Amino acid sequence: MRPSIWSYQGDTGSSFWGELDPEFATCKVGKAQSPINLPSSVSSSFGSLELSYKDTPLTIVNNHRTIRVDYQPGSNLTLDGQIYELLQFHFHQPSEHLVWGQTFEMEAHFVHQNQITGEFVVLAVLMSKGEMNRALDTVWQKIPVQSDRPPETSDILINALDLLPENIDRYYRYRGSLTTPPCSEIVTWLVLKQPIEVSQLQIERFLSVIGTNARPVQALNNRILSESK
Repeated sequence: MRPSIWSYQGDTGSSFWGELDPEFATCKVGKAQSPINLPSSVSSSFGSLELSYKDTPLTIVNNHRTIRVDYQPGSNLTLDGQIYELLQFHFHQPSEHLVWGQTFEMEAHFVHQNQITGEFVVLAVLMSKGEMNRALDTVWQKIPVQSDRPPETSDILINALDLLPENIDRYYRYRGSLTTPPCSEIVTWLVLKQPIEVSQLQIERFLSVIGTNARPVQALNNRILSESK
């Protein structure tokens, strides 16, 4: 079966990812899988996240599994002295991570990669139902209804900073995996504690185009879950 054939429902849903292709085996046998439930755990002292995000033309993709916004080179996150370039951000409904067993309405993932090591840092933003999110609305107005079309770039400039909460210094941190096949365990996850708000209409708009697209939580196993003070 071609590696591109996977979904969130039915015979190609998340329960079967590890069996769809040998390259997906980690989805089934991995011991550091994501997402996870995030109870309060070890308290550690982290330095503030260093973000350097620039404006970028809105380049949006509907790949029928999520809505993804591709970012031009030059925007970075610095963690532990290492620089990770922002490649793209995308969305899940409902949230993939839970906090004390609580599911949020949506979750955004800002995907960064170290260009030397290939390792990823994903900054996750939880999204709760509330007021309309104006920054998100800029993206939502350009969602392609048809999937698998070439990326569409508009003359609208966006900045990923506008989709982050005010407080980015309080977050959970753990080692995990991609939450989609091949589920490679090469990700440092930073899940911000402060959610942002999105409206019911914005949630419904995403569902009307993509539907639900969240992988269930995975076992923590022996991993250390830390949180910033």
